[in-house]
Amino acid sequence: MGWIFLASLVIALAVVHKPFGDYMYRVYSGTKDTAVERVVYRLLGVRADAEQRWPVYARSLLAFSIISILVVYGMQRLQDKLWLSLGFPPVTDHVAWNTAISFVTNTNWQAYSGESTMGHLVQMAALAVQNFVSAAVGMAVAIALVRGFARKNADTIGNFWVDLVRGTLRILLPIAFVGALVLVAGGLVQNFVGPHEITTLAGNTQNMTGGPVASQEVIKELGTNGGGFYNANAAHPFENAASWTNWFEIFLILVIPFSLTRTFGRMVGQVRQGYAILAVMATIALASVVLTNVFELSGNATVPQAVGAAMEGKEVRFGVANSATFAAATTLTSTGAVNSFHDSYTPFGGMMTLFNMMLGEVAPGGVGAGLYGMLVLAVITVFVAGLMVGRTPEYLGKKIGSREIKLASLYFLVTPVLVLVGTAVAMGNKAGLAAMLNSGPHGFSEILYAFTSASNNNGSAFAGVTVNTPWYDVALGLCMVFGRFLPIIFVLALAGSLARQTPVPESAGTLPTHRPQFVGMVVGVTIVLVALTFLPALALGPLAEGLM
Repeated sequence: MGWIFLASLVIALAVVHKPFGDYMYRVYSGTKDTAVERVVYRLLGVRADAEQRWPVYARSLLAFSIISILVVYGMQRLQDKLWLSLGFPPVTDHVAWNTAISFVTNTNWQAYSGESTMGHLVQMAALAVQNFVSAAVGMAVAIALVRGFARKNADTIGNFWVDLVRGTLRILLPIAFVGALVLVAGGLVQNFVGPHEITTLAGNTQNMTGGPVASQEVIKELGTNGGGFYNANAAHPFENAASWTNWFEIFLILVIPFSLTRTFGRMVGQVRQGYAILAVMATIALASVVLTNVFELSGNATVPQAVGAAMEGKEVRFGVANSATFAAATTLTSTGAVNSFHDSYTPFGGMMTLFNMMLGEVAPGGVGAGLYGMLVLAVITVFVAGLMVGRTPEYLGKKIGSREIKLASLYFLVTPVLVLVGTAVAMGNKAGLAAMLNSGPHGFSEILYAFTSASNNNGSAFAGVTVNTPWYDVALGLCMVFGRFLPIIFVLALAGSLARQTPVPESAGTLPTHRPQFVGMVVGVTIVLVALTFLPALALGPLAEGLM
């Protein structure tokens, strides 16, 4: 059944890939604005027909994000004075800081229990709004980079405000609306029940915190939210009711980042280039899903061998296979939602969730972030191949010179520095060590996972470590900020550099970047770069635990 579950998921993604990718191409390439969009532009004071150079695009993005952080922080601190607060007190300063940073950076790491910390208005007007717009920001950056490849002798890469509004109103909102209806039909809760009210569900009287759970769940599974309304996250029956809703949520996690490769191919005028990037993503993703399932279905401990699988930490409604597939999907993307406890996985199964994030979440990655991350890796691959044959590297007709490779290298180096330095600092001070609930390699894996998740803007948690402390809230918040915006600045600078170039005609010495050979090279470069960077850390954590 697990293989049927996976096969049907692959088929569904293949079916929607072309029409949905083409639709997003029309959204970002069209010149006509809807009436609602024109109203939004007037409110923002934006000229929709005025394009921006990359520094202006970057400043617009940063200004929007800074204002968003201040608004989300302020709403949390003033929660007790707001409507629909449910009687909850203001969120503490360090948690409010961490949460504001988390949702604006599309990480959505939660150091608190949502149902017992925040009222409905903060959940909806602050957090859920950021679930949309932070994802739209990532998509805008990806499209800006694609324009850099597609344009020639150009100083501009688009208009940030137009890309933000179109991505939100034409892509994310419609999918969330339809998806919410599907999940409500599947049994998810959509109401405004308070925390102390009693609701009867399936004949059982249960104490529950209600709220717009279905809407928040579909937003989460669009790859934009690592948190959930309930502390149990997507393992809670009010957030994930049955096996088929579990399938649907995984589909939502993957559909946009996989389909964006079609959009990329259409925008650069070579659909086969999009298929090549899709093949790289699919190869890595399928390998990860299969390995995670194998490690969880054939655990080497006494109990897993006795029962045939590692069932600890899994929800019985989904079983081991579907939980492992969800875990791989959520860590391969920037979703971060969980329907099982990764802390309870076998050492090698837990290592796969770590490794997925360490790849940079590029297979298929976050909404937008996966595409621009994979394109940066393609640039690095082309540069390496050029060095091997002694030829100036080119990708999609653009020369990859010293400026371009420096920007690509800086992009790649940001998250490893944050992960490794953050983990080292946490392991070297009392505040960091005091939060560990486990010792030895497993305890180290918990700390490593926390900083990997924050720095890669994933948002999932390994659990087993108490992160709701001032030290961790500040440290992980800094990792989320730098892990989000530094790579974005480098990507936009790369887009501007590429857009200014005059395309180089193909010649006999041009490396074909649409063939299986190039696909294999990108896969190899991606894995080798991660292995060289993170192998020592993995050796101290999950590898050491698995070999004990």
